[in-house]
Amino acid sequence: QVQLVESGGGLMQAGGSLRLSCAASGRTFSSYVMGWFRQAPGKEREFVAAIRWNGGITNYVDSVKGRFTISRDNSKNTVYLQMNSLKPEDTAVYYCAADPDWMVFGRIKWRSAEYWGQGTQVTVSS
Repeated sequence: QVQLVESGGGLMQAGGSLRLSCAASGRTFSSYVMGWFRQAPGKEREFVAAIRWNGGITNYVDSVKGRFTISRDNSKNTVYLQMNSLKPEDTAVYYCAADPDWMVFGRIKWRSAEYWGQGTQVTVSS
């Protein structure tokens, strides 16, 4: 059974940092693109960051560039999202996703991502 399990969410003051982890199991994800989305109350799920299988290429939504860093450890089947300089507008449920197609990690095709985690809440207070 394939599972993506997120951890590391919580409550943080603005300006602080959190690191999210997504541990994948049930298959090898070394050839998959992995990434993060987030969904705030009343809003559509939004792409945040993605990383190719070899870690050499990453992509970020403009609102987190320079503050968030995505990385992966294929030996551990785990992807990370380091979030620095957090803002109240970063408050959302953060979801990990995995798919072979790089184009899934954007505004158009995200609904077709093959695997999703259950989500972890990140709350940033002002």
